[in-house]
Amino acid sequence: MKLGLQIPVFTWPNGPATLRRDLAAVARTADQAGFEYIATMDHFFQIPQVGPVEMDMLEAYTTLGFLAAHTERAKLLTVITGIHYRQPALLGKTVTTLDVLSGGRAVLGIGAGWNEEESRGLGFPFPSTAQRFELLEETLRYLQQLWSDDDGPFASAHITAERLLNSPQNLSRPHPPIMIGGGGERKTLRLVAQYGQACNLFNTPEVPHKLDVLRQHCADVGRDYDEITKTVYQPLDIGENGKGTQALIDELGRLAELGIQAAIGHVPTVPQPDDLERIGADVIPVVEKF
Repeated sequence: MKLGLQIPVFTWPNGPATLRRDLAAVARTADQAGFEYIATMDHFFQIPQVGPVEMDMLEAYTTLGFLAAHTERAKLLTVITGIHYRQPALLGKTVTTLDVLSGGRAVLGIGAGWNEEESRGLGFPFPSTAQRFELLEETLRYLQQLWSDDDGPFASAHITAERLLNSPQNLSRPHPPIMIGGGGERKTLRLVAQYGQACNLFNTPEVPHKLDVLRQHCADVGRDYDEITKTVYQPLDIGENGKGTQALIDELGRLAELGIQAAIGHVPTVPQPDDLERIGADVIPVVEKF
């Protein structure tokens, strides 16, 4: 079992003036503590599940580039990029750049998107759910070609491109791993089976069923289920003074028994470093054996 730190909040005690310094310290601490992933959300307004929309929010990929410069080993990704925020070419070039400048540590976290409020607020197009899923699949096909030796044209219902030139190419081979977020059984998990190297589910009682659905989709398309890394979103809360450490370890052990290989989530006390260090000392060495 691997752990990933997601940073969903940037309204920190010292404010934007010291955010650069504070964020760098968080990233270095998590990297040195042994977190496998460091992730941001891909939002422009704060999401209601976390806090008021007016809370500070940094653009995801600019932030990941900054984090790349302050880390050495952790993989870097969004959990999860909405498909409608960036044209496929821009998204592919952005993730390629992150991969090159991080030394091959980029992961593309991607999904159909959902936040209509911020999209309409800022003027992003917000297609229907059906159209977003169409665009998601077409973008996955587009990126497979962009990240290959084929720099020929590409055409689909929503995308027309004359030459998929991508220079320099990514360092990750054959391309940056693709993590598809969401648990939709008919579309999302099918796309994982066809195109993904990882899935990201919410930790709910439905996880065993979702994994069974993914297994069936893999069988239907001739994909090895074991090739796919199974991850969940799970808050990494060890409680005051680490009193909840064993409870977190027990929950991670339960997830590992279900076949989950990584848990990615926020640590409530960030930007304070203490719990990141405690997790690195008391949790990661234990759960790595699961």
